Amino acid sequence: MKIKPLLARLQSAIGRYDLMEQMVLLPAAKKSMSDKDSPAKSVKLIVAYDGSPNSHTALDIAFCIAHQTHLATNTQVNVQVVYVLEKQADLTDDYNFKLNKNNRDLEYVDCDLPQSQTLLLSPAKPNLSSISAAEKADTILWQAKTLAQEWQNYFKSHLRFGELCSELKKVVELETADALFLGCQSINHPLIDKLDSNFPCAVLGIPQCLD
Repeated sequence: MKIKPLLARLQSAIGRYDLMEQMVLLPAAKKSMSDKDSPAKSVKLIVAYDGSPNSHTALDIAFCIAHQTHLATNTQVNVQVVYVLEKQADLTDDYNFKLNKNNRDLEYVDCDLPQSQTLLLSPAKPNLSSISAAEKADTILWQAKTLAQEWQNYFKSHLRFGELCSELKKVVELETADALFLGCQSINHPLIDKLDSNFPCAVLGIPQCLD
C-alpha cells in the first residue's frame, strides 16, 4: 500500500496541502515487484502510543486516515497501538495482571467486546505517576481503546517489553504494517535516529501545523 494516497486524503479532509513533507519521517523500504503488483486487501497502521499528548495526536491522525480511506475506497483499515515498557515491570498478582514476562497482544475487533473479555482494559484511573506499572499500562491502553470507540474503528493493542525501537520493529514486521505513526514532529528527533534506515514500513510523524 502506497502512503501518499492516504496522506492526500488527509490533506483534502482538513484543508492543508503541506502535510506530506511534514509527516514522512522515513520513507517506506523498497518492495519487490510482486509486492507492488498485488492489490492491498487491507491497510494496517501501527501507532506508538504512551498516553502523551503527541502520541494521542498521532493516534487521532491514524484514525482520521483510516476513516477517510474507508470512505473513499471501502478498504478495511486496521489501526493498532503499541505500548512498550522498556524495563520489566513489577506486575503483581493482586492486580490480576499476569503476563509471565511475555509480550501480549490484545485485540478488540470493532470495539464491541464486553468488559469481561477485554483482558487488560478497565475504567480509567487518574494520576499515572502514582500508580503501578500494570495499572499505568491498563490506563494508557484504555485511553487508546476509548479513542477507537469514538471513531468506531477496528482496534488492536500490543503491550511489549524491551527496547522501544526493537519492539516497534517486531510488531511492524509481525503485522506487516503499512505505516508506523510516532508522536514526533521532526526527522531530527532522537527516536528517528535510532530507527534503521531500512525500516520495513514508512514512518510518519505529526505535522507541526497542528501545534
